[in-house]
Amino acid sequence: MKGTLLRFYVHESRKHRHILLYEWLLERAKGLGIHGGSAFRAIAGFGRHGVMREEHFFELAGDLTVQVDFAVSDDDAQRLIDLVTAEHVGIFYMRAPVEFGVTDGAG
Repeated sequence: MKGTLLRFYVHESRKHRHILLYEWLLERAKGLGIHGGSAFRAIAGFGRHGVMREEHFFELAGDLTVQVDFAVSDDDAQRLIDLVTAEHVGIFYMRAPVEFGVTDGAG
C-alpha cells in the first residue's frame, strides 16, 4: 500500500490539554481511526534554535525530543494535520511518501 509517513517532533515534557503532547497525538490519531502510531525518545539532538540536548545518565528526563510516527493514507495524514492545526498546536512535522504493508507470517 502506498501512503504517507507522518512524523511529528515534540519535547517529551510538552503538554497539550494537560496531557503529554506525544500521548495526545497518539490518542487523537486513534480517535480518528488511524490503525497505529509509535513514539520514540531521542538520545541527542538539536532543533531550529540550535540548542544541543543530550541525555546524561544522572540527568532528569524531560528535555529531549520524542518522534511520533504514523504510516497512513494521504487522507488520514491530512486529517491528523488538520486536527492539530484546529487545536492551535505549533508543532514541527515531516510528511513523506512511503510504501507499507504486512507480511504473511503463516509460513
